Order: sequence, then C-alpha cells, then structure tokens
Amino acid sequence: PPRSTLFPYTTLFRSCSLPDFGYNRGMTSPRRRRQILLTNDDGILSPGLWAAAAALQSLGFVTVAAPRRQYSSAGRSLPIDSDGIIERRTVTVGDQDWEVFAIGGSPAQAVMHAVLEIMPTPPDLVVSGINYGENAGSGVTISGTVGAALEAASLGIPGMAVSLQLQNADDYLSYSRAVDFSTAAHFTQLFAARILAQPLPPDVDILKVEVPVNATPETPWELTRQSRHRYYVPLVRRTDGWDQPARLDARIDVTPETAGQNTDVHALLRRVVSVTPLSIDLTSRTDLTALQSRLNG
Repeated sequence: PPRSTLFPYTTLFRSCSLPDFGYNRGMTSPRRRRQILLTNDDGILSPGLWAAAAALQSLGFVTVAAPRRQYSSAGRSLPIDSDGIIERRTVTVGDQDWEVFAIGGSPAQAVMHAVLEIMPTPPDLVVSGINYGENAGSGVTISGTVGAALEAASLGIPGMAVSLQLQNADDYLSYSRAVDFSTAAHFTQLFAARILAQPLPPDVDILKVEVPVNATPETPWELTRQSRHRYYVPLVRRTDGWDQPARLDARIDVTPETAGQNTDVHALLRRVVSVTPLSIDLTSRTDLTALQSRLNG
C-alpha cells in the first residue's frame, strides 16, 4: 500500500514544533514540569544512558532508574530471581551531579520499580537508551531497550526506545568511550520533545528510533515499518561437548534485497534514521472473519 495508507500520521512529527517549557529559562510557566523516566538495558553506568540524560534535562525533570549491571537481550522479561534492591547513587556527568537509582532487575523491572516506588507521580514519558547497538528487524522482542519501553506502554505511559548502530562488534556489550552518542542524543531530544508536545496517535504505544553509524544531526529521518528479517542471525559458540558450557552469539546478515522496503533495516542500510511506531497489541492486522472461516475449514 502507499506510504500515506501505512502511516496516515506521517505529518504528526514534521508539523509540530519543539515545546517551549518556560521554566527552562527561569520564566514562570503555567504548565506542570514534565516528568521523564530514563532507563536502559546496558546498565546504570553506560555512557549512552548519560548522553540521553544530558539531552533530556532541558525538557523536564529526568529520573534515572536503570539495571545496576549490563542486562542486554532481556526483552520484557521479569526474572523471578531478581533481588529488586534499589540503590541510590550519585553520578557526575560533566559538572553536574545526578542522584540516580540502580536497580537489581531487568530493564522492564527497572521501569516497574521506578513507576511504582521511586517516582511520586507517573512519568509523562519513558525513554529507554541510548543503546550500544541497533535493535532492528524481528529481533526487537529480544531487546531489553525495547522491552523497557513496552513495559511503560503496558502501564499506559508513552515510550521511546533509542539505539545507535555500531561499527565495531566488540562495542556491543561494552562501555566504549570511542562510541559517539551526540547525534543519537540529538534525535532522542527531538522525538521526546515532540511526543511531549502532542500525544501519539491511537495504536502507537512506543517509538523505536534507530540512529545509523556516522549519522549527524542533519541526517534525514523517516517513518518505517519493523522488518520481518532476522537482523541478528544466531550461532552457537561451543568448544566441547554438550555437557560443557556454551554461548549463544549472533552475526549480522542483511542485504537490501532481504531488508524489505520502508523498513527499519532498510533505513539503516541507507544511513537514514529510522523511526518505527510500535503497538503493544500484537494481534495480527488481518481479516479475522476470513481467518475464522479458514480455521473452520
């Protein structure tokens, strides 16, 4: 179908300007100060998290609550062995000290603890990221970055999941300082501001933002579908028999032909920022009457 049919709200983000919260310049504003919850799946000390915090602080009060350790690939899991301990910490970013909350749990559990225990009122927006590595294609349900945003959506709070494509495979589970998050921070602020300025349309619960490697603030962005392609192809790292430990790993395997037009994967291949609207409703958008007839034989 034509793009206008797939995305009737395409003009939403292009038409609304960044919100002007007067309190940021010491002015009196009748508006309540916006509350933003920031989390991630790379852990409380991730430079990507703090790049997002610095970018979001001009939009409202930012509460940072994230797993106390690296917790990638957790999806929206709620492990029963998480201890749920909440540690207050002070993290210095530039010349500013932040009181933050390191949580013993998954990214989704960090969102739950923050909303149910830490924040006095529910946040206006939950931002998850900025992730070390892209979360594209059918692997989005594996992503802890996306999982945290989906947990927010399940609580009725709009969410954003922001990820930065990496060039070096060794950086995915690292805190590499060689990774430049400045452009991803720019787009984090841009879309967070626009969500706060105007609510997302019905059936759009989160925005998944993928920033290509080497992007700049001038890099174009476009609304995309989630690709059905398996972006990360699984493989097993095993050196001995089945009775010995092994590790599941993955490699990237994608071409323009397999990515699918107008998808998140296709946008990354073209070095365009991908913005994918996702719904927590996983029901297939099919004709249910026709499907029932088929299943009835």
